[in-house]
Amino acid sequence: MRSIQYLASVAAFALVFSLGAFAKETNSGSFDIGQNAKIGRTLLKPGHYKAEWTGPNDALNVKIIEHGKSVATTKGHLKELPTKSPYDAVEFRGDKSPQVDEIDFNNRTEALVLAGS
Repeated sequence: MRSIQYLASVAAFALVFSLGAFAKETNSGSFDIGQNAKIGRTLLKPGHYKAEWTGPNDALNVKIIEHGKSVATTKGHLKELPTKSPYDAVEFRGDKSPQVDEIDFNNRTEALVLAGS
């Protein structure tokens, strides 16, 4: 009887800790662009996009996705914000051909800073 209890305890313990492997990654976020803008060498039209990133926080590989398809890639890093962003925001640099510089995601304390082309 004790072995059944022990086995059940071990199984429950393993289940609880394995659920972390299936938890949603927070290495992504959605954003909107209201004007033509470049990410890397790719010109994006106004619309709704998703950013996904992998790698260490100071040397990220960033993929921009629209309608489930990758449309741009670039490098970037995460920047710690002093407080949670109250909304999604995209910051641009440049006038003639705006480049996406930073993406702040709603209710998160990290911003995604993109590398220039």
